[in-house]
Amino acid sequence: MSESTAAWRDTILSFRERAEKLVEAMTLEQKIAQLHGAMETIDIYALSAQAAQSGADMDQLAAQIRVERHVPAIDELGIPRFRITNGPVGVGMGDGTPSPPATSLPMTIGLAAGFDPDLAHSYGDIIGAETATLGQHVLEGPGVCLHRTTIAGRNFEYFSEDPYLTGVMAVAVAKAIQAHDVIAMGKHYVVNDQEYERFRTNVEVDEHVLRELYLLPFEMLVKDAKIAAFMSAYNRIRGVYATEYRHTLTDVLRTEWGFEGYVQSDFWSCRSAAPSLNAGMDHEMPDAKWLNEANVKAALQDTSLEIETVDRALVRRYTQMFRFGQFDRPYKPGVIDAQAHGTVARTIGSQIAVLLKNDGGLLPLNHDAGSIVIIGQSTFVDEACLGGGGSSKVTPLYTVPPLDGMQDVLRDLGCAATVTKVTVADDLSNLDEARTAAGQAGVVVLMAGLVATEGADQADANMLNDQNRMLQELLSVNPATVVVLKNSNPVLMPWIDEARAVLEVWNQGAEDGHVVADLLFGVVNPSGKVPTTYPRSEDDTLYAGKPERYPGTDEGDGYPVIRYSEGLEIGYRWFQAQGITPLFGFGFGLSYTTFDIVDVAVNAPDAGHAPVTVTATVINTGPVAGAEVVQVYLGIPVQGQPPKRLVGFQKVFVEPGESKPMTITIDAAATNHPFGVWDPGTRSFVTKPGEYAVYVGNSADNTSLAATLTVR
Repeated sequence: MSESTAAWRDTILSFRERAEKLVEAMTLEQKIAQLHGAMETIDIYALSAQAAQSGADMDQLAAQIRVERHVPAIDELGIPRFRITNGPVGVGMGDGTPSPPATSLPMTIGLAAGFDPDLAHSYGDIIGAETATLGQHVLEGPGVCLHRTTIAGRNFEYFSEDPYLTGVMAVAVAKAIQAHDVIAMGKHYVVNDQEYERFRTNVEVDEHVLRELYLLPFEMLVKDAKIAAFMSAYNRIRGVYATEYRHTLTDVLRTEWGFEGYVQSDFWSCRSAAPSLNAGMDHEMPDAKWLNEANVKAALQDTSLEIETVDRALVRRYTQMFRFGQFDRPYKPGVIDAQAHGTVARTIGSQIAVLLKNDGGLLPLNHDAGSIVIIGQSTFVDEACLGGGGSSKVTPLYTVPPLDGMQDVLRDLGCAATVTKVTVADDLSNLDEARTAAGQAGVVVLMAGLVATEGADQADANMLNDQNRMLQELLSVNPATVVVLKNSNPVLMPWIDEARAVLEVWNQGAEDGHVVADLLFGVVNPSGKVPTTYPRSEDDTLYAGKPERYPGTDEGDGYPVIRYSEGLEIGYRWFQAQGITPLFGFGFGLSYTTFDIVDVAVNAPDAGHAPVTVTATVINTGPVAGAEVVQVYLGIPVQGQPPKRLVGFQKVFVEPGESKPMTITIDAAATNHPFGVWDPGTRSFVTKPGEYAVYVGNSADNTSLAATLTVR
């Protein structure tokens, strides 16, 4: 081994210095071989088009392609095989075929409904631990694009419509993953908020909107989580592909935020050699369509690319590998503790369910309910609902189907109730059988939902296979009927007035059967809150009658252009600014108990420039233990700003009759810029003078004005 090769082994040097020494020791051919993944190059765009024409989904397309997720080792330099696994809802498709099984967790949208960073840390801890156990170096997650529409196919991988909630939860997940010496990779950078024509779509968005909404959770990941990597998106931004857009990849990410990690392309999102590397993309996956030896050498020859730029890309990635000790860790995959991690997944799942309706206190069900029948289509009653389709899908270590889970919980409770199941055909051809079973049962549990998928947005916000009609026809049969929703996205509910009790449990993953039964029988009190607004109708959405907002229009270049002309008004901000009452608003969620939030006080010695503290007392006025989420919103006195923005929240667990004080701090210097608006003149967030309203409550639509702060 040469002296220059040995130099990078010196642990006295910083991680970056070691990376620089390593790159100095590499030949040009070795450098180029490390710029990309090892998969054989394929024409993914042609294959995707063929799949779309044949009606195949993402899972069917993936089955046709053996996706390789690694960079080959260079043994003579001690560079290990770099192993990458997908996320963000567990350890998904990783390096190896077939991908090893892992714990199937609830979808990220459900995790956000927990409104609890500690819960997010537990979630990330499982993902990080299993990634490390399986010998992988990178987990592609968390995903922090926003739910601009409720029909986006990948909303299940993302947290919320709100950038602050998204950022807080994502930071907790990323920190937990990286605590296991695994590189966390935030995605998809940026405005990859829809799947429709994702390889072609161009997003036009004003700079202040980009900064205050869509970039904000990415900024929080950089500054609060010290995240090691980002994945660039498929779409164009202002006419330039995200993998070639220097404004976001360099000017914002590195110059302004100080990001020291590396940027990987989404799989096949790289569109060029020199332009991508020059803009700030560092690593092409999964193949070498662009960053191959011929292209890179040609670009170096004609000076459209400099060798320093190639070196920079490698130094950025190697620095993070040194940071997490990945050069010194032998490949020794172990065995995941399925039982221990499943127990945590069950706890997480029980804390994220949202009780949407509970007329007459139908829930929790009596432990001696007699005969119970579970009714629904196969996806939701025959097997555990594992969640969204596509590259993030986890091969589960085990699953708990609904019938088995309910029987387990009833047995543990010492109940003699019997449980049966009727699977309704997708075409509803046996609906009469279900109707008869519902009429004969003591309690009916109707299970319905939506499993979204990467690669396709929904046509609308209705559940598939005529499930709305199924519910409408069965809800009137038996007064003791509960609806359990297992959704990837908020859905329309034309049957809601006929339902006495509705529980949104999301796509739960492996522990579906246990979690739902725990909630129905009151073993656990639901405490989730809606992370993305449920509209009453499609007409209430920001894109209704506005094709330029979604799915976009051809403005002459041949590809769809999506204009974010609604500005800052997405989610609850849209509904409040337009004066539209949603079906279930952001932050809403009931409980089996009741709460009062009293003694609210706001202390602001130097409002807008120093931390503001909001104190309150949460009283459990009901019969059982539960948790309430206190939420703080701020009204910004600047033209064009929505009525409220979320700036703080805290989940408070309270015993029956107990009073518990809580404090939420709103720090003007925090990375979410709670008082700030983007100022194009100074290219920074600034706090404008004026009267700021502080609202405190338990949902965006249920707050009281706690104080008015004067900022000078």
